[in-house]
Amino acid sequence: MQDLDSIKAQKDGQGFQFPGEFEITAMGNASADLPKRVPAILESIGLHVLHETVKHRHSREGNFLSVTVSFRCDNREQYDLAHSTLRADPDIRFTL
Repeated sequence: MQDLDSIKAQKDGQGFQFPGEFEITAMGNASADLPKRVPAILESIGLHVLHETVKHRHSREGNFLSVTVSFRCDNREQYDLAHSTLRADPDIRFTL
């Protein structure tokens, strides 16, 4: 298995380009007010959240909610920190 830091785009202009805008989706409990919490969590680690991009969708039975938001970050470490910080929240099941 390759180390993520060693993976390079096959062509210039493809793959992760830092600094840049990225989208993240967090899935979790519908009762957890995730449309407000996800952007707040990202801002708490110093990321610039694009609030106008926040969107959410309930699961078929309404027990879960997915929240998608775009943010700006300067490097891969910040991007990885966004995922790990969201996943550490007890109401968030996973991120994409």
